[in-house]
Amino acid sequence: MGLFDALFRSSEILGIAEETLEFAIESSEAAHPDEYMGFLRGTESRELGLDRDGLVITDVLVVPGTETNSVSATVRTSQIPNDVKALGSVHSHPNGVISPSDADLETFGRGSVHVIIGAPYRRTDWKAFDSRGQPTTLNVIDVELPEGDDFFDFTQADIDEDLQ
Repeated sequence: MGLFDALFRSSEILGIAEETLEFAIESSEAAHPDEYMGFLRGTESRELGLDRDGLVITDVLVVPGTETNSVSATVRTSQIPNDVKALGSVHSHPNGVISPSDADLETFGRGSVHVIIGAPYRRTDWKAFDSRGQPTTLNVIDVELPEGDDFFDFTQADIDEDLQ
């Protein structure tokens, strides 16, 4: 079983954690009038105490060096981590239009679910889209998020070993 298989026994996305959605909405509002941009990461549902296989979106990864303004967010591709946990993206539309632009569609190939949050950033001001830009259902799940951050779950010794 490879690393990818070990991380994801099921690729089905069951939904997004309530706290994660709230974080993304609050971050979008805080970035206004500029766009907010991040990548969605997931956790195996069983690790969250759910009785079915699949993934729950639990994290938003903001890439350093992301440049934003009122009409776009640009991520430097050299700064995007090679992260097998990336499930899609989240970004805001300060103009309140909650549908993908042509520029959005060009970036939707990376991942299977993309969330757009629109001004005025209420709990109902978001929608999910698939990689083709078609609306999709993304359930909001009330789960206890795991403590800590395992994104950097390697040590200097691991890095040194890889370099040898």
